Formats: sequence, structure tokens, C-alpha cells
Amino acid sequence: MITASHAARLSPPGPDWRTLWREAVTDPAELLALVGLEHLADRLPADDAGFSVRVPRGFVARMRHGDERDPLLLQVLPQLAELQQVDGFGTDAVGDMDARSAQGVLHKYDGRALLIASGSCAINCRYCFRRHFPYGDEMAAAGRWRKALEHVRQDGSIRELLLSGGDPLALATAKLEELSQGLAELPHVIRLRIHTRLPVVLPERVDEGFQRWLAELPLQKVVVLHVNHANEFDAGVDAACARLREAGATLLNQSVLLRGVNDDADTLAALSERMFAAGVLPYYLHQLDRVQGSAHFEVDDARARALVEALRDRLPGYLVPKLVREVGGEGSKRPV
Repeated sequence: MITASHAARLSPPGPDWRTLWREAVTDPAELLALVGLEHLADRLPADDAGFSVRVPRGFVARMRHGDERDPLLLQVLPQLAELQQVDGFGTDAVGDMDARSAQGVLHKYDGRALLIASGSCAINCRYCFRRHFPYGDEMAAAGRWRKALEHVRQDGSIRELLLSGGDPLALATAKLEELSQGLAELPHVIRLRIHTRLPVVLPERVDEGFQRWLAELPLQKVVVLHVNHANEFDAGVDAACARLREAGATLLNQSVLLRGVNDDADTLAALSERMFAAGVLPYYLHQLDRVQGSAHFEVDDARARALVEALRDRLPGYLVPKLVREVGGEGSKRPV
């Protein structure tokens, strides 16, 4: 239970998260100018390569000024390489469309159902496996979650609900409170897992109201973050992680192995150490989901396995993530 003193001590200062969301950088030329790389604007693809730019200014502030190979910048800056058509890369990289079970529900694995809570993200990562997903037709939060929760109610084997998107924390806390009311009618659901990037890219989202909502949920709570590089952490992210732990959540992290961003042992080891310092355990290191426009990020399997072996040689086992790939139609993540 969170005391008033804890909430006050951990409440984030500064502007409301919704204001910061609206102030995000959406022009790639402006993004380049903010990091001192205006001269690279002629390398930008037309129409953002069909996938809009969105980057919170707090995340931009963590980028290295004047460095065109900055690992945070590379995750969000449109590249001409995205326009290349590469065999094996498509619009539904992990079989989401075949896993639809109800409005906004993906049911891939036994005992678990995933709700597409929102189609919005605070940051648009260029390797996003759902960059082509039809969010307008697939939203669990529509109609106060009724269709999604009815599917879960009828299947007593579902023990865990996953909130994904987009990013579920893009929803207002009041919308999440609607979900809480529906969960009260699902006694077979014992655990809620939230997959989110917001505590990292917009840590102000983990405000007092959200923290209180999470703390009061009568379920086991897991928050799975998405961090790919140690430089994504700062004091604000550390504070957001502390607030999530105060609310009773177990914190895990999923990374994506990305060429030029984190595909070396030193970088991955530093990431594991830094996230553990923030109270987060490594969970998965994903091989790239082969979504159209992301081929330039791919790392081959042999190199990926060598990197994980190097981590085993230098880190305790609990800091070594599992190297996996998601394959559409399979009953679990596939170890690589």
C-alpha cells in the first residue's frame, strides 16, 4: 500500500505528461536540428517512409549532440533504407492478424490473452513490428472494454491479461479504471501484465493517479519495459521505476537486438547492469521481428548467439536475457 508520504516523495515534478506528449517532436528535420545534425536533413526519406515521427523532447535530450550514430537517435530517425523492399519482411511480422479472437484481443498462447489497449505511442520506434497494424479496427478499450472482456470471461483458462498496443499507458488513467471494473468480474484472471515504453520515454506518465490505480489492483502485477540501450535511463526513468515498484509491480525488460544500436557485448552488458540498478530484471532479448522497413536493423543469428554467450561469461545469470524470436502460429517464443 502506498502511503501519502511515499506518493508525495515519489511524485514527478514538472509538467503534466499529457502536455509533454503534445509537445513531442514530430518533424524529423527538427529532430536533427535539436541534436546538431541539420546538415543530414537531405538524407531523410519523403513522407517519413510512411511511418510518422514522434519523439518526446525528454528522450531527445538524452541523445549525444552531434553524433549521427547515437543509439537513441537511430531508433527513431527515418532512414532511406526503410524504403527498400526486402524478401521475408512483411506487414504482419508475428502473425497478429491470425491471432485475433475478439475486438482488440490477440489470443496466441495458452493461459494468456493480449488486449490491444491503445493504438498510440509516445515514441515511434522505426523497427516497430506493429507499424502497419490496423489499430482503427482493433481496440480493446472501445466500448468500455466490453467485447474484449467478454471473450476473457468465457474462457476460464485465461489466467493472465497482457495490455499492449500501441502503448496501454497512452490511455488516461480514467480509461484504465474502466478496465478495473471489468476485471472484478473475472475471478479466473490472477495477473495483469503491462507492456509499455512510456516509463522510459515519458517517465512523467507514472504520476500519482496512475500509481494509485496500479497499487489498488487486486492482482499480481508485472510491468514489462522496453529499453534497448543504457543511455535511455536517466534520473526521471529511475524515479518512474521506483514508483512502479512502490505500487507492487515486478519490473522486467524486453530489448530488441538492433544493428548499430546495441549489437555488441559491452553495450548489452552495460544495459543489463544499468537496468538492474533501476530495479529492472532482463527478460527477453528479441531477434528483430521482420516487419517491412526494418531490415537494416537485423543482426544474424550466429552473431546474436555469440553476443549472449559473451554476456554469460561476464554477468551473473539473472542479468542475461533469453535470446528469442517470435514466430507467428507457434505456442511460445522460440529460443534462438
